[in-house]
Amino acid sequence: MAESLKIYVMDNGGQWTHREWRVLRDLEVDCEIKSNESEIDEISDADGIVLSGGAPSIAYESFRLGKTAQYLDKLKIPILGICAGAQFMGMHYGSNVMPAIHPEFGRVEISISEENSILRGVPKKFFAWESHNDEIKSIPPGFQLLASSETCKVQAMANTYEKRYALQFHPEVEHTQFGKNIFKNFLELCVP
Repeated sequence: MAESLKIYVMDNGGQWTHREWRVLRDLEVDCEIKSNESEIDEISDADGIVLSGGAPSIAYESFRLGKTAQYLDKLKIPILGICAGAQFMGMHYGSNVMPAIHPEFGRVEISISEENSILRGVPKKFFAWESHNDEIKSIPPGFQLLASSETCKVQAMANTYEKRYALQFHPEVEHTQFGKNIFKNFLELCVP
């Protein structure tokens, strides 16, 4: 299954973009890192894309995510947003993204409220690695809240109809439990 999939990781300047690529590569996926300024026709052969985390404050510097809005509007394939990628997705679809009252860094316990396909097979509570100052403040129309932490309501959300999945935490980091399972779930969603 995975060998035939083509996945692009769109680089938003995150410190762990290469880890996202590495996890996907280790799952034997044809995967490349691409600039977030890539034109649609450069990534039109993708079965799915990952919007990486990144340094920009989405609340104030969303322009630094390049052509991400075009990817969300024009690509009818599964898209997984991680950290800044998730925040941009939330903002694009109508949520407020603002500085967090309690920024999260390091190990945080995540509680799943809805076991959507992106979190299938993951325990109701697990520990994940965080690195964010901003956060999604509300669920955009068409999305469902999937998971929260004590200080961040929107840790995971999805719009399964549009094939959009967003994670505030970093599944690519070794400190996140079941991160590889989450990537496997995403790949299953990408099978044409």
